[in-house]
Parts: sequence; structure tokens; C-alpha cells
Amino acid sequence: MGFSFKKKSIPGMNRRIQRGNLRLFLGKIYFQWKRYLVWFLERKTFAVTKVPLQEVTLTFPISIFKHSSPIYRKLKDVPMYLQENKKINLEIAISKLDGIVLYPNQVFSFWYLVGKPTKRKGYLPGMQLRNGGFVERTGGGLCQMANLIYWMTLHSPLEVKERWRHSFDIFPDSERTLPFGSGATLSYNYIDLQIKNTTKQPFVLHLWIEDGYLKGEWRSDVEIPFLYQVYESYHGFHAEPWGGYTRRNTIRRKKISKSTREILEDQLVTENVAWMMYEPLLESKVQNSDSTNM
Repeated sequence: MGFSFKKKSIPGMNRRIQRGNLRLFLGKIYFQWKRYLVWFLERKTFAVTKVPLQEVTLTFPISIFKHSSPIYRKLKDVPMYLQENKKINLEIAISKLDGIVLYPNQVFSFWYLVGKPTKRKGYLPGMQLRNGGFVERTGGGLCQMANLIYWMTLHSPLEVKERWRHSFDIFPDSERTLPFGSGATLSYNYIDLQIKNTTKQPFVLHLWIEDGYLKGEWRSDVEIPFLYQVYESYHGFHAEPWGGYTRRNTIRRKKISKSTREILEDQLVTENVAWMMYEPLLESKVQNSDSTNM
């Protein structure tokens, strides 16, 4: 995977704006109630049916794609108890999502199913990104689950209806195994992850925690004749004219026939842009260090 540095910014990248707390608060209220209205008007389209855990593998015997990610990570200036809390938050969210069946033409909505993460429901303070830094928020850490579900969905015939990316790149890469910008961020309830089943067969989401890892898979009752390869076609750091750097990349997906291994499609998934909170040369050093240790 190659990296490049460019002095000119790509057209369309705006200067970073610091908005006041009142504006942020009022904007959040507006978009939350707007989402509530959409939920009410389109409530019949959202997936809500769950199958018991013991029936998941029997009713849906085909594993379409599975993935796992470590719950505990060594992050600078992040107290370990926040990661312990994150595990509890993930367990509560799993109880709402594990076994959800996504029938044809239905939509999976993370927040519609999980609901608002509150202390009353057992959620604890966890780490949450905000304006390029960290804050403690009840229910923090659920973005890891959104990342997992989004990545698995890219390896399935399901359609990503709504996905939001992080606006900031906080840390240089360290033991990264997935392309930069291949996750999804969340904020109740207006920043959601939504997935639509545009196929003719049902899918079920299976999630669990095991040996310090968050694990998940999409399952179905019929084998699909394709496999999907998600890859990064461009990655670079850009010096912006008003100061600072942005990190950009392009993620694409190949749809491949299982029988012939022929590439049937090569489509754009997303183009990511994020403000860097560290010097890009630091990222370059980390990459070189990782390469020599392999």
C-alpha cells in the first residue's frame, strides 16, 4: 500500500470550522427530532424480528462473511477503565442486535434497534471522539460495533443505505489491518448506520464477544455465488493552504464470481477525507517501522 504527500488540497475541502456549543446543541436537537419523524413514518420498513441464539445457525446455516476486532487497544492518554466500560456497553448493544433478521426490502438501523444508550439501561462512560479529541460519554465505544457491521456488509450483497465517516484522524496507524476510513461513526440518533436488503433472501446478524474480541457475521439460508474484495486504490496526505493536513483515500470493491473467479464489478465504495491530528511524517515513520518488523 503506497502513500503520497501533496502540497495542494483537493477542491471541495473546506476550512475547519469551530462551531459554538449552543449551535451544536440546537443542531443536534433538530436532527434528532427529524430522525424520530422518519422512524415514525417509515417504521414498517425497519427490521425488528429476532431469532433465538440456538436457532441462528440452524435456520441460517450459511456464513456469508465474518470478522473480529480487539476490544482492548493501547491508546495514548486513554484510561484503561474506559475500555473495560466499552466492553460492557458492547454487551448491552449485542443483546439488542444479535439474531436480528433482515428480510428482503427491510432496513437495518443501528439506533432504531439499540435505542438511546443511557445510565438507566446499564451503559457506562466510554471514549467518544468529538472535534478531534476525546470525551467521556455514556455509551461510548459503540462505534467499534458499527465499524464491524459496516466492514462485514461490504463483503455481502447487502446495500449500505447510510454511513457516516469520522472527520478526524486521531492516531497514526499502529497494527492496522483494514484500510483507513473503512469504519463508521455513530451519534444518537441522527448519525446512524443503516443497511438495506435489496436481495431476495433473508440475512441474520450474529454478534458475540469472545477472548477479548468483538466478533460478528452475516448469515443466510442460501449460498451466494459471489465473493467481495474490498481494497484501497488511493491513499495520501494533503497539506491544506490554511494550515494543517488532511488524510484522504479511496476504497473500492470487486465483486468476483466464485465459480469462474471472474471480476464482475469493480465499484467505488467511498472517498474519505479526515483532518489529521498529528504530523504525517509520524505516520510515515510508523509505517516504516511496521515494515521492518514484518
